[in-house]
Amino acid sequence: MTSHSTRKLHGDLPSASSKVASADRKELAAIAFERTRMPMVVADARTPDLPIVLANKSFLELTGYAAEEVLGRNCRFLQGPATSPIAVAEIRAGIADEREVDVEILNYKKSGEQFWNRLHLSPVHGDDGQILYVFGSQIDITEYRRIEALEASEHRLLREVDHRAKNVLAIVDSIVRLSNAEDPALYAASIQHRVQALARAHGLLAERRWTSISVEEIIRQQVTPFAAARASFSGPDIRLPAPVVQPLALVFHELAVNAARHGALAVARGTLSISWKPGPLGTGLNIRWQEVGTGLPPKSAKRGFGTVIVGAMVEKQLKGRIERNWGNEGLLINIEIPADRSPPLNHGK
Repeated sequence: MTSHSTRKLHGDLPSASSKVASADRKELAAIAFERTRMPMVVADARTPDLPIVLANKSFLELTGYAAEEVLGRNCRFLQGPATSPIAVAEIRAGIADEREVDVEILNYKKSGEQFWNRLHLSPVHGDDGQILYVFGSQIDITEYRRIEALEASEHRLLREVDHRAKNVLAIVDSIVRLSNAEDPALYAASIQHRVQALARAHGLLAERRWTSISVEEIIRQQVTPFAAARASFSGPDIRLPAPVVQPLALVFHELAVNAARHGALAVARGTLSISWKPGPLGTGLNIRWQEVGTGLPPKSAKRGFGTVIVGAMVEKQLKGRIERNWGNEGLLINIEIPADRSPPLNHGK
C-alpha cells in the first residue's frame, strides 16, 4: 500500500463540538469510523484503480470479507453478473468528475449472496484542491427493496381484483336488468341460473389461476349439461384471457338453454354442432353455432330475454358481432369476437 503525506489534508470541522471534543476530534473521528453501524470505506484517489485503504468493521461484516481480502482492491469486487452497468457507469462518471454520487446498486457478498446497496461516494480534497481520497458509505436496503416489491405486487393485485370485480359486477348488472318474468319465483330462478353459469366460469378461471382458458373448455362446461351426446365440438386450441371468458361463458349458457327449451335439443332428433376458428388475420375468434332438426323459425318475432342477453354480451361486453340465420334444417348463429378482445392463437395442448 502506497504511503502519502497527509500534511495538506485537514478534515471537516464538526457541526457541533465542545472545546474538549475539538481537541480530540481526530481520535474521536477514528473511533466513530470504526464503531458506526454503517459500512464505510476509503479509497486512495492518488493511486491507479483507487484501492481501498480503510474499511471499518461494519463493511467487513456486511460483505463477509476479511481485512486482507479488502485492502488494496478496487470496490468493483462487490459487483457481479446482475449488477447494472448503468449504475456502474454512474459511479465511474461521478469519480471522474470528482463529485458526490448517490446510487442504488446490486452487489454481492463473498458468499455470492446478493444485496442491494444504497451507495454514497464523496471526494476528499486536500488543502491545495487536489483529490486525495474517495469516501464511500453503504446502506443495505435489501429488506426495504423486498418490502417495496411486495407492496407494489399487492397494489397490482388489488387493482387486478378491482378490475375483475367490476367486470363480474357489470355482467351481473346486465343479467339483472335483462332478465324478466312476471312471476317473482321465475324471475329469481332465471337470474339464479345465469349467475350460476357465471360462477362456473369463475371457478374454471380460479382453477387455472386466472390464466387463459381454451374455447373448447368454456363451451363444453356450459353446453354439455344440456346437450349430452347430441352436441359436437370442433376447432383449434384457442385460448382466451379472463375478461373474455365470463361473458362468453354466459353467451354459451343462454344459447344452450334456448336450444334445450325451443331449439334443436328440444326435439328428439335434433343435434347441435359448434365450431370455432381464428379471425382472418390469425387473431380474434369466429364461432359457428349450428342447430339441426328444428325446422322453420318460430312464428313469433318477439325476441326472448335469452336472445337479448346474448346480444348484450357479444355486442356490448365483447364488442363483437352476432348474426342469426334460419335455414331448412334449423338455426345457424355466427359470432365474431374482434382481435382486440382476443389474443393471437395459442396452438397445441
